[in-house]
Amino acid sequence: MSLDDYLQKYFPNLLLCPPLFYNWDYGIRFELGNPPMFKADKALYMEQVYHRAISIYAHLHKDNDEIYVVTNAHFADKPNPIRRNPKVYRRYINNKDVLKCLQHKVISYVFADVYGIDDFETHRFILKCYGRNIKYGSLIKAICNNDVAIRPSIYHDVFFVNISAGTIFHVYDDRGCDVVASSKEALINIYRDYYEWILKYDRASIEQTFANCNI
Repeated sequence: MSLDDYLQKYFPNLLLCPPLFYNWDYGIRFELGNPPMFKADKALYMEQVYHRAISIYAHLHKDNDEIYVVTNAHFADKPNPIRRNPKVYRRYINNKDVLKCLQHKVISYVFADVYGIDDFETHRFILKCYGRNIKYGSLIKAICNNDVAIRPSIYHDVFFVNISAGTIFHVYDDRGCDVVASSKEALINIYRDYYEWILKYDRASIEQTFANCNI
């Protein structure tokens, strides 16, 4: 099943771009980093960010899970803006044979309705692999590093679509991450185990989502 077919079947009408949490019925928004901590101690702040992001990822993804690693790269509309694979795939996939199946497609700019920009386009890279093929610890750190001037960093949006678990995971920046699922039941364990990390701003609505679940 292709990524588009999978999303249409299990996440109909969900556009694969941030903010996932606000665009789907079943989701959790977690706080990774507390901004006041960043000013007080950047190293301690990033230690918390890495720990939380990697812990949530590891809870959601197992070695034998089939996963689509999807990268959205955004460019002004001009010929051949990308001449090689994003480093998401060059550096953080441990089986080079898997990379032979990497797909690339150009789609409409996913933020066109938000920013009113019509001269950009989104280049989407799609790799179907197993959880064991992803160097997820170093990849998650690189994603978290983007806005805090730490290298290595990943600038583009990266989504982990776990077709075995029915979840989508996205770190939007060092402050937080979104997890959405095709069913409420798929999120019960992570809701219970990482309840204290749920973003306080959205906690009331998230609690309401899981109010009738047997937790």
